[in-house]
Amino acid sequence: MLPTRHLLGIEGMNPLEIHSLLDRGDQFADAMQQSGDDLSPLSDVLQGKTIINLFYENSTRTRVSFELAAKRLGGAVLNIALAGSSVKKGETLLDTATTLNAMHPHILVVRHNCSGAARLLSHHVDAAVINAGDGRHEHPTQALLDALTIRRRVGHIEGLKIAICGDVANSRVARSNIHLLGTLGAEVRLVSPATLLPTGIEQMGVSIATELEEGIRGADIVMMLRLQTERMAGTETPSQREYFNLFGLDRSKLMRAAPDALIMHPGPMNRGVEIDSAMADDAHKSLIRTQVEMGVATRMACLEAMADKQAVEAETPKERP
Repeated sequence: MLPTRHLLGIEGMNPLEIHSLLDRGDQFADAMQQSGDDLSPLSDVLQGKTIINLFYENSTRTRVSFELAAKRLGGAVLNIALAGSSVKKGETLLDTATTLNAMHPHILVVRHNCSGAARLLSHHVDAAVINAGDGRHEHPTQALLDALTIRRRVGHIEGLKIAICGDVANSRVARSNIHLLGTLGAEVRLVSPATLLPTGIEQMGVSIATELEEGIRGADIVMMLRLQTERMAGTETPSQREYFNLFGLDRSKLMRAAPDALIMHPGPMNRGVEIDSAMADDAHKSLIRTQVEMGVATRMACLEAMADKQAVEAETPKERP
């Protein structure tokens, strides 16, 4: 059982809470593999409940996987497209919260370009809120699915050397993974141009390298990050060709990592910028497709945890003032 009714970030979660979500995600992953092409619900925990996907930023993997996850738990899903919403007419986040709250949804899945937006929303709605990525802050379900992917392939996370490489400054995925992987006992390294390292990031208990081949030396997992040019001022990196030469992952650079090193990427990928196609599609080395598969199972675990928390709250008598 999670300690709060919302899932806003990995920071502050303890190993038991993280492992409980990973264990349940593991069970859902097995069940989905056994069911094959049968997409009927695997549980009715969300039967009669409404889940709203409120995405202020474009998304494919995250939005679709949350939709599939909710449907496989028996829930009713509503996707709100920003392009067709009142936000385009000037409606604020809090006005949107008031409107949605009047519709009595049970769970809101929120992606927003501003850090802290999911937390702000959670203070103004009755529904449980799951952060699907807020600005440069966190993306908790991505870190959870990354951890599940590693655990199912390697068998453990504690003691692994994991290099997170690329645009760390703009990556909420990096921050959530730093919190989660460090909490579970991995050695986390950040590998990035100095211009793409946030000030004070070393205080999060990570080591830092500004050269790719040195940074991934001996690493068990090499996790590449997308260059988020939409969040940049335009002066942080050289040309894409030069960036690939220095920080793009190819077979020759990967030879610096451990012999059985595995490759990850949260997507979407810029092929030929942060990773070449041969590495991304390597069936023996790349876990990228598995990450997508684990996304549905992990989000099923998170949605179920929210529903379970709501059920406990509903059964708990409220104290009289």
